[in-house]
Amino acid sequence: MDIRTSCLGVLALNNASGYEIRKMFEDGPFSIFAEGGFGSIYPALKKLEQDGLVTSETLDQDNRPQKNVYKITTKGRLELIEALSNNPVPDKFKSDFLFSMFFAEYLSPAFVENTIDQRIKSLKDKINTLEAERSPNGSLTKGQAFVHAFGLHMSQAAKEFLEENKHIAIAAALTGSPANKQDAAE
Repeated sequence: MDIRTSCLGVLALNNASGYEIRKMFEDGPFSIFAEGGFGSIYPALKKLEQDGLVTSETLDQDNRPQKNVYKITTKGRLELIEALSNNPVPDKFKSDFLFSMFFAEYLSPAFVENTIDQRIKSLKDKINTLEAERSPNGSLTKGQAFVHAFGLHMSQAAKEFLEENKHIAIAAALTGSPANKQDAAE
């Protein structure tokens, strides 16, 4: 989904500031399937407000700058429903981690091992967070529970794959880069 639709989705759940929307993308339930930084969230919110899809209220805070809290309008909910009613495009999986591992032969074995170990730790942390967010009292809707379980299973599968196969990337790093081999042969 585009950032406009993602912001509308967050606001359909609750009124939120730009910071709170970003937290939903970073640490909240949207972290499983969406991303957005301040550089894209705030322009999207401004345009959504101009289009009448959200409203904002400026709130004073003790010893802190004022904050804008955004609320989805009826028109915004209708646009969200329309966007959700379109067939989603195929997922695009982009990963700086996988890009680095693609070129494992160019990296040191220690770097490859450390990078994979860090990714495994990050996945374990994500799994622990997702498991802690399981809703024993049923506060998640069935759709939210479905996506939550999907994210948990994807994280578990990625962790298990890395644990079982990190030796392949380390072995690639041990062989050295194809460019280095060519240089040595000359």
